[in-house]
Amino acid sequence: MPTRRSVVIGVDSSTQSTKAVAVDADTGELLAVGRAPHTVTGAAGARESDPEEWWTALVTAVRAAVRDAGVPAGAVTGIAVAGQQHGLVTLGADGRPLRPALLWNDTRSAPQAAALATRLGGPAGWLERTGSVPVASMTAAKWQWLREHEPRRAEAVRGVRLPHDHLTERLTGIAVTDPGDASGTCWYGRGAGARGGGVTGAEDEVTGADGSGAYDPGAYDPGAYDRGAYDPEILDLIGLDPALLPTVAPGGASRVGTLTAAAAEALGLPRTVVVAAGTGDNMAAAVGLGLGGAGLLDHPVVSLGTSGTVFAATRARPADPGLAGFAATDGTYLPLGCTLNCTLAVDRFATLLGLDREDVSPGGSGGSGGGGGGGGVVVLPYLDGERTPDLPHAAGLVTGLRHGTDPRSILGAAYEGAAFTVLRALDHLLAACGLDPAAPDVRDRPLRLIGGGARGRAWTETVRRLSGRPLVVPAADELVALGAAALAAGAVTGADPVALTTAWGTGAGEILPAVGRDEETWNRIAGVLSAATPTLLSPTVEEVGQGRRSEADVVEVDAAALADG
Repeated sequence: MPTRRSVVIGVDSSTQSTKAVAVDADTGELLAVGRAPHTVTGAAGARESDPEEWWTALVTAVRAAVRDAGVPAGAVTGIAVAGQQHGLVTLGADGRPLRPALLWNDTRSAPQAAALATRLGGPAGWLERTGSVPVASMTAAKWQWLREHEPRRAEAVRGVRLPHDHLTERLTGIAVTDPGDASGTCWYGRGAGARGGGVTGAEDEVTGADGSGAYDPGAYDPGAYDRGAYDPEILDLIGLDPALLPTVAPGGASRVGTLTAAAAEALGLPRTVVVAAGTGDNMAAAVGLGLGGAGLLDHPVVSLGTSGTVFAATRARPADPGLAGFAATDGTYLPLGCTLNCTLAVDRFATLLGLDREDVSPGGSGGSGGGGGGGGVVVLPYLDGERTPDLPHAAGLVTGLRHGTDPRSILGAAYEGAAFTVLRALDHLLAACGLDPAAPDVRDRPLRLIGGGARGRAWTETVRRLSGRPLVVPAADELVALGAAALAAGAVTGADPVALTTAWGTGAGEILPAVGRDEETWNRIAGVLSAATPTLLSPTVEEVGQGRRSEADVVEVDAAALADG
């Protein structure tokens, strides 16, 4: 009699949509993908979404994935959620959101972040405590913004969650998070996924619970893994009661429980489906790529999505103010840099120019087809402010236009500006991890290119030209969801999720050989950014008039303050 197939569900609840994958837990075969959109609202730095819409989208996407996989509901054995990082979800006494969530790319909290960064010993103190320095994207800054701008609503809050925490709680009725996503709040005090000890420094290495370095997901026990990983001084500083926060499971593959009756009915699945703790989207992408203790270490990744992110799984956490010292979800570290403006900003330029996103020429091609010659168009596409470098009130900048400038060169320059910004963050990350970006053994290490932009020729060729590195473009489209599926499978079987994705081959793909780095374009963009930074650091007249930031609040922060989403 044939053995019934075991199917796990991985959910990617991102900024713009929810994707749910149905995966064969034994082979990693992708059986089906379900999708549902999200709505993001806001202007003048605001970016918000209704968490109830996330839940509705999750239900729609999961039902579609199970239906299209052609498997019975009883074949589904596990589910895990990976969510956009940093978002602030505030719950009332009834467990439902009091207001729309403040998203990771909501920059209204920049003054609060700057003020927090001066406390507790300044940036060095924050690095020692949390692995990161507060920036506008961090949840602590968003909570502080809420307290200052909506004090009555803040007083009514009875639960504070990250996006993936909220959805896991809707599935299980249990308020729980994991070290990976928690490490993006700036109130989680360990800075790594290790289950023991306190804050770890740059020289410390992560080991398993038994000291061997082996993966140990642990079993979720709210008594053993309560709220002790949160830094009490930080919580006191921002006026946040630890009782409002979820408990911290050992890892993203920890088994939290099973579906509640309401969740099972909504999803059309048995109540016996195991729910993993889940994690943040960047941590799940690392799992999907096979990055971690049981896979690849010190291998760089560039993700091209709404934001641009750079990260690598490491044994040691760099203490660097320009990076987010995240925990991975398997017990290693995941230092990460992030830019706010990537594919969405470039698509906006394509729309403004009336061009297809692939109808581009290099920005240095100038006007009537002439060579760059040190001239050409430069675009800094900082339409939502920027996080790396830390310019939260910046606007987009275009320079080098002539009467004969080809619109395709302007679009090409937008690609170059966005790619330059994220690759500059990558070089900084490698250096902070003790690696020389120019050393042959580091330079020749393939750069894994993921995200929606990795599917576009213009993006791929721009990154290839400006990085001078070989690229690996994984064949799998939904790496975040696949990483979440591996967490679900780990919760069901106890297997290491990184070992699972390595066996599944989800990170394999086309290898593109290196081409010579376009130093002329790189230096041209770098020169414009350096010259423009003092202006970009200043708030606009409109922002000052709206009280978003007073002239006295303008703080020049060390370039490159990062962390995603």
